[in-house]
Amino acid sequence: MEFTCTCYLILVSYWFLLLRMKAVDFCECFNSPYGTKYFPEYAEKIPGESTQKLSEVAKECNIYLIGGSIPEEDSGKLYNTCAVFGPDGTLLVKHRKIHLFDIDVPGKITFQESKTLSPGDSFSTFDTPYCKVGLGICYDMRFAELAQIYAQRGCQLLVYPGAFNLTTGPAHWELLQRGRAVDNQVYVATASPARDDSASYVAWGHSTVVNPWGEVLAKAGTEEMILFSDIDLKKLAEIREQIPIFKQKRSDLYAVETKKP
Repeated sequence: MEFTCTCYLILVSYWFLLLRMKAVDFCECFNSPYGTKYFPEYAEKIPGESTQKLSEVAKECNIYLIGGSIPEEDSGKLYNTCAVFGPDGTLLVKHRKIHLFDIDVPGKITFQESKTLSPGDSFSTFDTPYCKVGLGICYDMRFAELAQIYAQRGCQLLVYPGAFNLTTGPAHWELLQRGRAVDNQVYVATASPARDDSASYVAWGHSTVVNPWGEVLAKAGTEEMILFSDIDLKKLAEIREQIPIFKQKRSDLYAVETKKP
């Protein structure tokens, strides 16, 4: 774990400096294999080894660092958690995956995160000088209400570290991103692990950035790479002016309401 996490972060930090990035997102479970048997083994407290290194990289590179996710242990429970750090290394927000990945597609894939993980119960946003960001993790992206709430709260970019598989990936990965982007007129960015065909859980890959028009601005393949794109708030404003869905919503007929702040 010392090599796969700490040394990896040291290596990629040089690329962040070279490319002069403003914000960076890692993939889901970047510090561990993805699987219910691995979550307890690789779980850390926050702050802990992985998040301490994330903080150091954010400060060294002067970036907003969305730390993918790690298995987090807290008070005897395990969570799938994304920690975000500011350019000064400060922890800005911590998002615990709200919707756990429990599915059964006969003959394809059966998976139950709930065997070992507990769900989060809060919304997670943070502000930057560039835009306001809303956070989800992987399966969270399937729930349109979460994205709608973030849009209502002024988010212009939704970020989902994720690890769709070879069944759901080709069918839904890009479709969901484009849907969330168009429905809420926001940018959507995802970060997936590279594909490892020898792993017990094989990720689909294809990290992606989508604009509010539903156009794919950047898309990775299945291999390891750094994917980058610009977020253009002028373009976002133009789209919202051209198709003013927020002004046209029938709040007298329907609403998406939250039961927690």
